[in-house]
This record gives sequence, structure tokens and C-alpha cells, in this order.
Amino acid sequence: MKNSKTNVMRVLESRGVPYECFFYDADPALSGSDIARILGENPAGVFKTLVAKGAKGRVYVFMVPVSGELDLKKAASAAGEKHVEMLKAKELLPTTGYVHGGCSPVGMKKKFDTFLDSSAAKFGAIYFSAGKIGAQVRLSPADLAKVVEYKFADISK
Repeated sequence: MKNSKTNVMRVLESRGVPYECFFYDADPALSGSDIARILGENPAGVFKTLVAKGAKGRVYVFMVPVSGELDLKKAASAAGEKHVEMLKAKELLPTTGYVHGGCSPVGMKKKFDTFLDSSAAKFGAIYFSAGKIGAQVRLSPADLAKVVEYKFADISK
């Protein structure tokens, strides 16, 4: 069952979006850079999905390279907020339907404003979580736009 389909894969397939899927041993201790190494990829092309809450209480999704960090000031500016703070771990599953380390912008419980770091535009395809620890999907930013409305923004440091 390790390589079973995730909700992310089902959503992509239902919309006819081409993707590649990669599985690895699910180890929560692995960093994003470790996962990029396992995939044999440049960490700048492997993205983590982070969820934050704005001053107004709205939830936002930010995708940044695993080799970098989310710049909270830039993220707030992109979202039109005075500030944003990371969603507490205990709020992640009930808010998004995903656990820490397996969060994906595709197939969340609700539609949230989503921002993809502008560095993704230079890649023909990017990697991000397939919705569970131990699985990544690879697709183009243009194909991601077919299932997730996002804006490119300079949000990493």
C-alpha cells in the first residue's frame, strides 16, 4: 500500500493533468533537502507547502523551495496582510486535510489563496508533496495552475 494513489493524484487525474509520481521511504526526520537528494534533483526545484494565517484570520498557502525559507514579511505583503504567522501544527490537519510533511496545495479541504515562489517559473517542472509523507509529484507550474489557482510571488529568503 506504500505506493497507493493519494488524493492529489486522483485530483490531477480527474482534471487530465499529466504528472509523475515518486515514492521514497517515509521518514518524518528527512528534510526537504534530503528528499531532493533522494530524487536526484536540485533543491531549488523541490517545493514545500506551508500554511499560514493572516492578521485578519484568513488562511494562505505558500510554496517555497525546500532549500529556502518562507519570508513572512514578503508573504504578508503578497497576501495583502499586515502580517502572517505559520499555522499551528495541531491546526494543519483539520484546516487542510493534510499532515505536517505531507501537505500539498492540491486537494485541500477548502480553497485558499495560494502563492508559488517566483523562482518556480524558471523550472519546466517542479516537485511537491503528493499528499502524504513518502510521495512527491512532479509537474509543470502551468499544469499546477489547472488545479490550483495561484499567484507567483517573491516570498522566500
